[in-house]
Amino acid sequence: MNLARYLPALSWLRSYPRDLFRADLIAGITLAAYLLPAGLGDASLAGLPPQSGLYACLFGGLVFWLFCSSRHTAITVTSAISLLIGSSLAPMSAGDPSRHAALAACTALLVAFLAFVAWLAKAGSIVNFISESVMIGFKCGVALFLASTQLPKLFGYSAGHGDFWERIGHFFKDLDHTNPAALATGLVSLAILILGKIFLKNKPVALVVVIGCIVAASLLGLESRGVKMLGEVPQGLPPFGLPAVSWSDLNELLPLAVACLMIGAVETAAIGRMFTAKHGGRFDSNQEFLALAASNLASGLGQGFPISGGMSQSLVNESGGARSPLSGFIAALIILVVTLFLSSALHNLPQPALAAIVLVAVAGLFKIKALIHLWHGYRAEFIAAISAMVGVLGSGLLRGVMVGAIISLVLLIRRASRPHVATLGRIPGTRRFSDTARHEDNESVPGLLICRPEASLVYFNIDHIRDQVMAAVRDSATPPRLVLLDLSSSPHIDLQATETITTLHRELATSNIQLQLVEARAAARDTLRREGLEEKTGIINRFTSVADAVDAFVKGTP
Repeated sequence: MNLARYLPALSWLRSYPRDLFRADLIAGITLAAYLLPAGLGDASLAGLPPQSGLYACLFGGLVFWLFCSSRHTAITVTSAISLLIGSSLAPMSAGDPSRHAALAACTALLVAFLAFVAWLAKAGSIVNFISESVMIGFKCGVALFLASTQLPKLFGYSAGHGDFWERIGHFFKDLDHTNPAALATGLVSLAILILGKIFLKNKPVALVVVIGCIVAASLLGLESRGVKMLGEVPQGLPPFGLPAVSWSDLNELLPLAVACLMIGAVETAAIGRMFTAKHGGRFDSNQEFLALAASNLASGLGQGFPISGGMSQSLVNESGGARSPLSGFIAALIILVVTLFLSSALHNLPQPALAAIVLVAVAGLFKIKALIHLWHGYRAEFIAAISAMVGVLGSGLLRGVMVGAIISLVLLIRRASRPHVATLGRIPGTRRFSDTARHEDNESVPGLLICRPEASLVYFNIDHIRDQVMAAVRDSATPPRLVLLDLSSSPHIDLQATETITTLHRELATSNIQLQLVEARAAARDTLRREGLEEKTGIINRFTSVADAVDAFVKGTP
């Protein structure tokens, strides 16, 4: 059994240059400094105690580096998945913290199972079924929803419940309950984080804020002034094992696990492709499914919750000088040390400071420039992005994910069902032909109409293609005597398409117009011949080009 096939780390470790270790060590320390506050903040979004975020980053990080194909991707808790977990599990747990934690861990195990099945099925391409425009809208919706959950904490009072509109209404309604000390703590933290984002990009400014706020809370007695603290963070490792859930819970958790996997797989693949394009190497989207399966399995067994590749964390890892996935392992070891010996020091972390960290982290999700770009150049995709965003804000994150997936599939089907049918003309001075809609100087041939469908001819688009050809016939200045159907861009033709082409042949024949098929691919030729199209439209071979057919027509022997 070739373990290196499943564990890419075994391959590159054999030839790992020792002089790279220093760079990976520095990157690992920097990454750990970024992961620690992110783990604490995202655990609160998931409705879980802070140690759950540390456990997820710890156990996931200890195994992800062994399986991943990307050398810079950092595995972590993410705001989108954390909020999805928190909002979806709250009704199921009914206020029971231990049940909430068990359900979250079980969701991670389900994500691991689904990711493993996806890896076995080599379903790496599935991540392409959610379009980038839908992901832009989804992330914008997540950013706004997250803001509605964290703003009350920043102002020092409890957050509301329900969807975005209910939560934001609660925020404005209860502004008179603002705690001045909490607001001051939150605003100072927010200012430092924003300045750090501007002037100290990809530096662990959040860790400085965490340490500074813990010191300030202890010296100034902020807890006695009504500022809520993070509270007790258990020291040491949790018991490793299966969460206490029933079989009936699995059925209810399955849609949530699917949504978490969809978000995690898309984000992890996007990160891997970005770094591969930048640094070279080979990215394997199927292998990332195996890495997600292993890391979520470890997280679930270690009382964590679903995790995936994190964009900002991965950028920090890269900018810290990472040369291999070993930096992620080093970061996990540092989190292990904190969990074993230093977690009690986190007790006096003010929650407004944690809210500020989360708000700055999720601000990057709201990509207004991307929305403006879609508005100016891609109106249909802009509508899809806004629909996904509204779905998140109005129906919650879980339904928002489903809305986004459905919109992506609808867009895909719409594009596939309405392919472009080009009307061709001769490029002046050549024997080549191209789309006259793009090149108005192309020369038409009197009495001849050349159409080229730019897609396979299948059951769900053939009626559109037939309608486009007939519309081109009707719009011709003079009725053509021959319609030449160029099939060079149609690698596949199914049974219904051949029947519709036969119908098109009959419709044209009633107007004394001949139909001829040229440049069909091998598989398409076989289908057309099998269904008897040659007897109706003439010989279909691999020798006659569009130019040959045009020459024959001009000579009077079509």
